[in-house]
Amino acid sequence: MTLGWASIARLGLVQMALGSIVVLTTSTLNRLMVVELALPAVLPGLLVALHYGIQITRPNWGFMSDAGGHRTRWIIGGMVVLALGALGATVGVMLFETSFAAGLALSILAYALIGLGVGASGTSLLALLATATAPARRAAAATITWLMMIFGIAVTAATVGAFLDPYTPALLLKIVGVVTGVAVLITILAVRGIEARVQATRRPPDTTSFLDGMREIWAEPAARNFSIFVFLSMTAYFMQELILEPYAGLVFGLTPGQTTTLSGAQNGGVFLGMLTVGVAGTGFGLGSLRAWVVAGCLGSAGSLALITLLGGTGIAAALTPAVVSLGFFNGMFAVAAIGSMMGLAGQGRGAREGTRMGVWGAAQAIAAGFGGLLGAAAVDVMRLALSNDAQAFGAVFLAEATLFILAALMALRVIQHTGRRVAATVPGE
Repeated sequence: MTLGWASIARLGLVQMALGSIVVLTTSTLNRLMVVELALPAVLPGLLVALHYGIQITRPNWGFMSDAGGHRTRWIIGGMVVLALGALGATVGVMLFETSFAAGLALSILAYALIGLGVGASGTSLLALLATATAPARRAAAATITWLMMIFGIAVTAATVGAFLDPYTPALLLKIVGVVTGVAVLITILAVRGIEARVQATRRPPDTTSFLDGMREIWAEPAARNFSIFVFLSMTAYFMQELILEPYAGLVFGLTPGQTTTLSGAQNGGVFLGMLTVGVAGTGFGLGSLRAWVVAGCLGSAGSLALITLLGGTGIAAALTPAVVSLGFFNGMFAVAAIGSMMGLAGQGRGAREGTRMGVWGAAQAIAAGFGGLLGAAAVDVMRLALSNDAQAFGAVFLAEATLFILAALMALRVIQHTGRRVAATVPGE
């Protein structure tokens, strides 16, 4: 027995819960450190990079859930660890006001727990989906769970933003406690009984060692070049993650609640961008995957240029539409890149799809940490050099736009133009 659509949607709720917790640590807490506490942007950059860096251990979590079974326990356990990490990170922000050393020590521990929790829960969830979903439904299952994660991020950011003003540390801790508690409860209810009702499909054991398998994948030009593309494009994608809310606070004077709502609007744009590609490509057969990737990269670059220009005007009302535009094109690029990844995963030597996805997942994780840290550190340097917040942030946004343009040019070379539509990644089409 394999997963039905209802079970796939239930597992998507776990991804939604994951995104709901993570967005608080990468947006709201980050903004509070930079704006309210006047700490260098590189500090939250390093903390977020730590949680992404720890996720390089994802293959180990997958192996342990493979070997020991009981993926449900890993999914729930990882979510509990993630929730504890988010609560610890919130208390760490509060401690920075009285003791920098204590706040830093707790924050390092908390962000390490966040990375471990995301890795354990997220990897075990994807492993359950991959092994218990019928092959014809896997692409759609991946799309559904990804969209639900983005939906959770957007809704949580918007809702928290509405309740966070007027900001107080006690109110923040209460809100984070509610979000993490609900996320754990949703996870327990969502996964309950699913694993026991399905029969995971497994291949015969592969005697090739992990290192030999990695060498085989890296020797494939298509896999190697696509890994470089993933790293470049995702570095651009994540460069603004830690600086957009501080930019809105420092340049436009938005409150913590307003900037959290802005982050929610951006992720709402991501959701719409992903949905647009799915509907236009699946329903109407418009555009190849490569065309959607290129359009998303170029649109993201244009949106970043617009956000930069708005910094000179200080018109806060125009910032939200520009940020939604950035999210829309980010989503367009991301979902098309996922489709391309699925197509490439089956090329080359057989029985290596998981390894290829692992390589690209590692490239994405490294890029996420590196991109966020690079953006935050660059803002600190530019603020010292220019003594003008709008110009300092604008310089970094334009550098990010340049990376998106380079990623678009690389996509033209590494993603084959086979005439295959987005619909080709959807079962039944």
